[in-house]
Amino acid sequence: MNQDLKAYLATCQTRVEAALTQRLPAENILPNKLHQAMRYSVLNGGKRMRPMLTYATGSVLGISPDALDAVACAVECIHVYSLIHDDLPAMDDDDLRRGKPTCHVAFDEATAILAGDGLQTLAFELLAHDASIQVSAQNRLQMITSLARASGSLGMVGGQAIDLESVGRMLTLPELENMHIHKTGALIRASVILATLAKEGVDEEAVKRLDNYAKCIGLSFQVKDDILDEESDTATLGKTQGKDKDNNKPTYPALLGLSGAKQKAQELHEKAIENLAYFGTQADLLRNLSLYIIQRDH
Repeated sequence: MNQDLKAYLATCQTRVEAALTQRLPAENILPNKLHQAMRYSVLNGGKRMRPMLTYATGSVLGISPDALDAVACAVECIHVYSLIHDDLPAMDDDDLRRGKPTCHVAFDEATAILAGDGLQTLAFELLAHDASIQVSAQNRLQMITSLARASGSLGMVGGQAIDLESVGRMLTLPELENMHIHKTGALIRASVILATLAKEGVDEEAVKRLDNYAKCIGLSFQVKDDILDEESDTATLGKTQGKDKDNNKPTYPALLGLSGAKQKAQELHEKAIENLAYFGTQADLLRNLSLYIIQRDH
């Protein structure tokens, strides 16, 4: 990994961990078990890719990280809620997440469901009321709307529904891309778009280019995840390796072969980079992030 990006990633992880620690309900507040489960699931590591995209987009647009902390926390709360629910026996039935027992294993199924629910609603509370977001009411409303659309039945939740319905089927490439544009890509796009709303008057062309960039890396992220599920191991991934293959889920390697999937990831990276030419060297962090996404080992 590029050393500058490695340092930036570490800085973002530290920053969002502190912001999340501050904003999550304390474990000694009733109901204690629920709040313990929420904190356990959120504060147990992870790449923090979505918050990092929020901060990196802000750097392109000259937005202070202080103005993005609550936004970064909101997208991460949605992401972690989705992981908790995805891991449940009724969904993917996973026992391991980020190298630790999944929420329903560490606590119980009912608590895991409620922890996910609590994180989902916390995300919208942060966008609606957190004092660090200093924009107009109109921009706040657009933030809430954007995250709701990205998270709901026309976004991430819809993608998960398509995923469950696709088990045992061989999807076409457009069908597979449509699934992941919703399941994985929608929240990644929201991580970028919400940053553009944290400042008044960002020009439309900049927003369009950043959104196109986010569409590309949203797909490349999933392509790489599918490749890692084939090539990596459980210890490196921090989750059960080969689970998608074992569950007969449609993946890019299954459809395109490993070499074809790697070529697809590279093509998406190149398209992402094309959209950043508009910003010159200001967007170097986003360029490095796109490359990191397709080169990472977990």
